[in-house]
Amino acid sequence: MDPVIIVGAGPVGLALSLALAAQGVPSVVLDEGPGKEEPRPARSVVLRADMAAMVERLGCTTLRDEGVRWVGWRGMRRRQVVRHLELDLGLGGTEEWSEDPASPAAPAAPLHIPQHALARGLRDAIARQKLVELVPEARLDTIEQDRDGVVAHTRGPAGTWWRGSHLVGCDGARSTVRKLLGIRFPGRTAVERHAVAALRTELPWPGEALLHRQPPWRGAAEEIGARPLPDGVWRIDWLLPPRGDLVTPDALIARIRETLAGWCDGVTPPYELIDTGVHTLHHRLARRWRVDRVLLAGDAAHLLGAVGTQGLDEGLRDVDNLAWKLALTWHHGGSDRLLDSYQSERRAAVATRLRAADQSLPVLRGGGSLRTYLPGATRGHDALLTDGHVGRGPLGAPPAYPHSPLAPPYADGQIPVGTPPGAPVEDVRVTAPDGTTVRLRDRLGRGRLLVLLIAPGTGVWDRRHWRTAGVMPRLEEAVRALPVRSEVLVSESYPGAPAHAVLLVRPDGHLVAAFSGVRPEELYEAADAARGGPLTDREPAGVSSQKPSETAPEKSSGAPVESDRTADMH
Repeated sequence: MDPVIIVGAGPVGLALSLALAAQGVPSVVLDEGPGKEEPRPARSVVLRADMAAMVERLGCTTLRDEGVRWVGWRGMRRRQVVRHLELDLGLGGTEEWSEDPASPAAPAAPLHIPQHALARGLRDAIARQKLVELVPEARLDTIEQDRDGVVAHTRGPAGTWWRGSHLVGCDGARSTVRKLLGIRFPGRTAVERHAVAALRTELPWPGEALLHRQPPWRGAAEEIGARPLPDGVWRIDWLLPPRGDLVTPDALIARIRETLAGWCDGVTPPYELIDTGVHTLHHRLARRWRVDRVLLAGDAAHLLGAVGTQGLDEGLRDVDNLAWKLALTWHHGGSDRLLDSYQSERRAAVATRLRAADQSLPVLRGGGSLRTYLPGATRGHDALLTDGHVGRGPLGAPPAYPHSPLAPPYADGQIPVGTPPGAPVEDVRVTAPDGTTVRLRDRLGRGRLLVLLIAPGTGVWDRRHWRTAGVMPRLEEAVRALPVRSEVLVSESYPGAPAHAVLLVRPDGHLVAAFSGVRPEELYEAADAARGGPLTDREPAGVSSQKPSETAPEKSSGAPVESDRTADMH
């Protein structure tokens, strides 16, 4: 079968190729550039903990070597510290949780890395991957579709025709794919502008990110941000007036010296200026993300980034959402509902984020009433900005898909747990099929549904008894009958879940449904809904298309099993 054609070799396109390869799908990445990244330390990206973990699962090693997880977040207004948070340096997993909303867990630390280092790490991972072909200096100029695939033509030294099963445009804000499809890209231009500098120096808050609003020194920007990078390097951003003058080198040096002196008791510390730039933020959203076998992802589909929102992080969420759906379609001929759900889920999530940012901007920059723009919000402006930067609230929290077309119909056996249907599951510790204890997040991205049994006392069980203990044989039989390849895992506990609950989790980590015990028929119907209903081509080999009969649930502890039908979909 033809590979998937990916147009664009930025981090989103590179990550998509690796995510598809992890699920046995070959791809061709058409790179308009020469095949290498220009080092630009001032051009850095912030990844939430779950997206950083996804990139690491894809084989990118530069995150650990060239990225930094913030140890804390510091918010200042004039001379006062108005908010200070210690951040969780793990991956955001829930080991212990509190039922008291007044004592929430510490936010997971975001990861900050130069974009060129991220892209280089992804390219290094591709060099070790046989299922990805990376083609440099390949400029797209034509797309043609038929009922069986897509044909694309490129100019340049490798100018030729390419045949693929699908094509994904990851080619940035000026996307050629989007233009060839005639898709409108409405929105707002130059929502915010920032002067940016990467410099090596010592600041009073090592390892912490800082957002300083209304600094007290003369001529200061309305807002200044500082984010740490490795080796004593900091990225500093100055919010510029909407229609200000050009930022000259002399003016930028003056800003640097005044800012460092303002933070260091009036004395400018020694510093080494490494890189500079001006970053202009736009807010745009493509009208359509799918036209038959051609799809859009990343900046080709959306632009955002003001008041703490993170554009590349959202692009990687596109990858996480799309990869398993494309893989299922490539291997088994998925339904139209499955691929349509990519647009309906992700476009709605990004639209909500953009709407929250656009409604916040007049409040945060103009001093209006917060309640006027964000009904129900009672916290101050600084709290809203903090949440956006550390990955919480309307500007930063991971998206949920409560109205997904892949949501199963309600069944009597469904129960509420701490995670609402459609939301990302907590990264609890689980016991894997080989008896090892891993993070739930480690089992994602393999194209399989995860069936999580909540079984207190699992840790004391002898592994030789697992397959025959309590409900485990019935659960294994129910999983074997599912229409999508699945893996059974066991956890000692899960927020809000009673003992012996069974959670069904999508390959991208979003909860499908939770059940009170082993309910084969309801589990089957939920799995069938999660794959978009009956496949258009054929059922996966060895996977039953017959619904199991319902039996009464039983109570028992247990541990994971993996049937011969839960292998990766290669």
